[in-house]
Amino acid sequence: MEYEIVTLEEKIAVGISARTNNNSPDMGAVIGGLWNRFYTEGIYASIPEKANEKALGVYTDYAGDEKADYTAIVACETRKQPQENEKYTVHRIPAGRYAKFIVHGDMVQAVADAWMEIWKMNLPRTFLSDFEEYQDDNMEDATIHIYVGLKETE
Repeated sequence: MEYEIVTLEEKIAVGISARTNNNSPDMGAVIGGLWNRFYTEGIYASIPEKANEKALGVYTDYAGDEKADYTAIVACETRKQPQENEKYTVHRIPAGRYAKFIVHGDMVQAVADAWMEIWKMNLPRTFLSDFEEYQDDNMEDATIHIYVGLKETE
């Protein structure tokens, strides 16, 4: 699977979150439920000062062990951090080096297939913050950028 190395500035992601892990039988339902709530409960529409119209799927608070829990966040990027609000999860995606993968296809299946391939790769991952950036809302023929945090080279 091809990728390019990019350097990103810090991003502020604002949305909703839940804890899960890749081996949990309800992982898909947990993450799918976040996406459903994000749009059907008007959370996306209510987030102030969006930097763009793209949705983000962020994965953080992860120990790097395949069986470990992590926080999944469905969010959008904002220009600044919102006021304290129990309604939102706020996460700062750290600046740094990322492997950028570009995925095309069915929004759910293409992303799942890409992550299966990424997990098999020997990348020097930080496990601080990986994320998907949905370029459009075309469910059947989406373009998604997946960013995997990389350790700095010496």
